[in-house]
Amino acid sequence: MTQDPIKLTQYSHGAGCGCKIAPKVLDEILKSSLVLPDKLPAGKAGNKLLVGNHSKDDAAVYDMGNGTALISTTDFFMPIVDDAFDFGRIAAANSISDVYAMGGKPLMAIAILGWPVEKLPVELAQKLIEGGRAICTEAGIPLAGGHSIDSQEPIFGLAVTGIVPIDNLKKNNTAQEGNYLFLTKPLGVGILSTAQKRGLLKDEHLPQMIEQMAALNKAGEELGRIKGVTAMTDVTGFGLLGHLIELTKGSGLSAEIWYDKLPIAAGVKEYIGQRIFPDATTRNWSSYSDKVKFEKGVNVMEAFTLLPDPQTNGGLLLSVKEESIGEVKKVLGENIIPIGKMLAATEKVVYIK
Repeated sequence: MTQDPIKLTQYSHGAGCGCKIAPKVLDEILKSSLVLPDKLPAGKAGNKLLVGNHSKDDAAVYDMGNGTALISTTDFFMPIVDDAFDFGRIAAANSISDVYAMGGKPLMAIAILGWPVEKLPVELAQKLIEGGRAICTEAGIPLAGGHSIDSQEPIFGLAVTGIVPIDNLKKNNTAQEGNYLFLTKPLGVGILSTAQKRGLLKDEHLPQMIEQMAALNKAGEELGRIKGVTAMTDVTGFGLLGHLIELTKGSGLSAEIWYDKLPIAAGVKEYIGQRIFPDATTRNWSSYSDKVKFEKGVNVMEAFTLLPDPQTNGGLLLSVKEESIGEVKKVLGENIIPIGKMLAATEKVVYIK
């Protein structure tokens, strides 16, 4: 009798970046730790911190004093797919993405592994690490070590070190009024992964879901060299709306999203019609619903499900000066189109049109 394959998603209560703590709760947790670089003692290493908790950015950035900055980040989560090798690939790509989102180049990674050794065979953990190493190799960096614990649920991710010329550093709070917004990957992988966990995902939608989540956001390093890219972040567990709100509020602006221009992964609208979405979608929406306004003509029920959908290793969200759109298209392809625009600050933070 053939034993059924082990499905990793059945051993976790959350999935991928849908495990993230809701934005409103995270704000409470971090309230006492928002240290501004200019408040740190003079002469200490801390006053070289260019990016820290205060801007809710993708990674910490430290000035090396020679025109170059060091990028440090970590990310980990529970399984979002059933296959251990693919889980390793996705978690690794998601971790490395934070370096690319700062306009940087990754240098090395160390692994973070939690494994329920009494529930799951260690051979699966070995495959998971192999998947993570495969993505590190694709990014041109070593998986140089790590730390592991015996945990109740499978957990995997990386701590990644990168580097960036300070002139190329991209932050999430430096967008400018009139800039156009671009997104480099389709939305909806949280919905697709929830369908998979419920056993409802169609076979034709599984490969595209896995490959999108495992795809490195390497374009971020090239985009960092474009001066007209004024701000950049990656879209992960807070959904497009959550990360756009961080970018917009941090820049002291508002934004409009053109709903019919959004890239959406194949099959997603079908699952929305079946009311399939992660629990994190509701938590996300509850955290920032007061900052969003829907204009007439938008399918609000569909948009509510899609825009707060937690993305795992989602696309880069960038704010671009009009005169630099051509340069961006040379990096991302001629088919990339704006999904919205930055506005002067008004009553709401984001308007969906």
